[in-house]
Amino acid sequence: MSPHPFRFGLQISSLPEDGWRERVQRIEALGFSTVFVPDHFGPQWDPTALMAGAAAVTESLRVGTLVYDVDYRHPVIYAKQAATIQLLSGGRHEFGLGAGWMQTDYDEAGMAYDRIGLRIERLEEALQICRRMWSQEKSSFEGRHYTIRDIAQAAPLPPGSAPKVLVGGGGQRVLGLAGRYADIIGINPTMKEGRITNETAADLTPDRTLQKVEWARGAAAAAGRDADALEFNSLVFVVALTQDPSGIRGALSKSSGMSVDEVADCPLFLTGSASEIRDRLELRREKTGISYVVIQGRDHALVEQFAEEVVAPLSGR
Repeated sequence: MSPHPFRFGLQISSLPEDGWRERVQRIEALGFSTVFVPDHFGPQWDPTALMAGAAAVTESLRVGTLVYDVDYRHPVIYAKQAATIQLLSGGRHEFGLGAGWMQTDYDEAGMAYDRIGLRIERLEEALQICRRMWSQEKSSFEGRHYTIRDIAQAAPLPPGSAPKVLVGGGGQRVLGLAGRYADIIGINPTMKEGRITNETAADLTPDRTLQKVEWARGAAAAAGRDADALEFNSLVFVVALTQDPSGIRGALSKSSGMSVDEVADCPLFLTGSASEIRDRLELRREKTGISYVVIQGRDHALVEQFAEEVVAPLSGR
């Protein structure tokens, strides 16, 4: 199979009140494909409003969620929001939806934190509802968790112009669902504890990463989909551009329980010189198909350096 071209995204939870337009325009100019917004409570901007604003002041920058939690809004609302962003952005929306994982969000909002199996069931039903509302003049659906009757199309999307769907996960069940429904698949560690722990990263050793990709590809093939068409995505927690990564790798090894070599190859971390990081990303794409890499956007100087030394050479800009 031919590898997907590299794409790079930036995850941000808010923007400066003064100069937010210039910030997203700079992200676009640096060559990032996409701005992604997480979906949590607390001191972060609303993802839908942030995406609409970012899309309005850029021309090519894609906007997406990494990812909406299925339990925070009804799927009819998600379908309407996503279709509207798709129209406002001229087709630049990547609709990320997940089964939810952060228990503190549920606790703070007074929502029941159901077992993961129920949340995944809701995710599958929500994706079916969204797909119908993007393509049909009237939609009806009756499932275990949601029922809709004769709901009008979410927005007048032209045929074949629905948002790309991104589903991420770490377990076999949710990655199988992603293989059946998603265009973009996020390869993540499992979050069974409902929070990030010191052991979280160890679920993305090279062997585990490859296994997760195969779960998604196998489910896609079983559903009659072209597994080679799937675009695989990874979210990076730590970027350290340095000629001597031994210190940061040693610290990450100690905190995660992974070996230093596993840390160097873990998709959650990009550590080392720019040339080493580029080489590792190319090798990872060859082995796993992961071509869509998202880093955190908090450190603006690091974002600038990463764009110059990694994004530009690998994306051909």
